[in-house]
Amino acid sequence: MKKVQIYDPAMCCPTGVCGPGVDPDLTRLASVLHSLEKKGFVVERYNLANEPGAFTENKVINDLLHQSGTEALPAVLVDGNVVKEGEYPTNKEFGEWFEIEPSALEEKKPETPLNFTKL
Repeated sequence: MKKVQIYDPAMCCPTGVCGPGVDPDLTRLASVLHSLEKKGFVVERYNLANEPGAFTENKVINDLLHQSGTEALPAVLVDGNVVKEGEYPTNKEFGEWFEIEPSALEEKKPETPLNFTKL
């Protein structure tokens, strides 16, 4: 199985729902990672603000940060090699790495909307 690691820039939380604005890419990523976890896949994720040691201990990431600075974050490694810098992976990329259909990672919406009526 592929080893996928995501090195996030310094953030207060990984979901993107903190602060005054919500980053839709971070909420998509959280949903994709949840879907992958339910399927038995593991993606390691590190936040520069909370886990700086993970950035200094990984030579590939440490070298990348010395070359490109924090603008290279988020950085994604697959089996120890940098495959993406400065943006999060797409569903298609996750699908390729884990050999699953990208549509299996999309958030499923209820087929019929909930109808709440006042009693």
